[in-house]
Amino acid sequence: MQGDRLEQGNRQPDAHDDARTEGRLTHVREDGSAHMVDVSAKAVTARVAIASSRLTTRAEVVDQMLDGTLPKGDALAVARIAGIMAAKRTPDLVPLCHPLPLTGVAVDLERAADDPGAIEVRARVKTTGVTGVEMEALTAASVAALTLYDMVKTLDREAVIGPTRVEHKAGGASGDWSR
Repeated sequence: MQGDRLEQGNRQPDAHDDARTEGRLTHVREDGSAHMVDVSAKAVTARVAIASSRLTTRAEVVDQMLDGTLPKGDALAVARIAGIMAAKRTPDLVPLCHPLPLTGVAVDLERAADDPGAIEVRARVKTTGVTGVEMEALTAASVAALTLYDMVKTLDREAVIGPTRVEHKAGGASGDWSR
């Protein structure tokens, strides 16, 4: 197309150009505009990501969560389902994420080993595809923690979420990584 060319005949960056050359950010074109990276040339591999988050509250609130006696009901079950649903909806929430065929999502919640007033959230997401699932794991862990907050906020408005972070990723050209 005529409008896609510069006057000197040089090709303008296409919306699907993969900008992972010369140290540039992958979701930003040379002109500074955002785009979704073209991953069509990448190899299909098994990929896994694990992310964690935490809700810190009071020990007695965690006791109620673990006993299933919160006024709003079984917070751990609701948070687990919310995290799984969130992983599946990541591209609807994070604009430049590719929709992926997830092959597995697990969200585990337990009392933190280092704090009786905290619940540790771990989300593990798997796929066989051309791009990783770190964002899906982060989204699952984040939404599970948000759901826990929603379930306990009437008992403790000072509850805190975080840190939320990637703990591990495996697969793809960049290889495996663990915190």
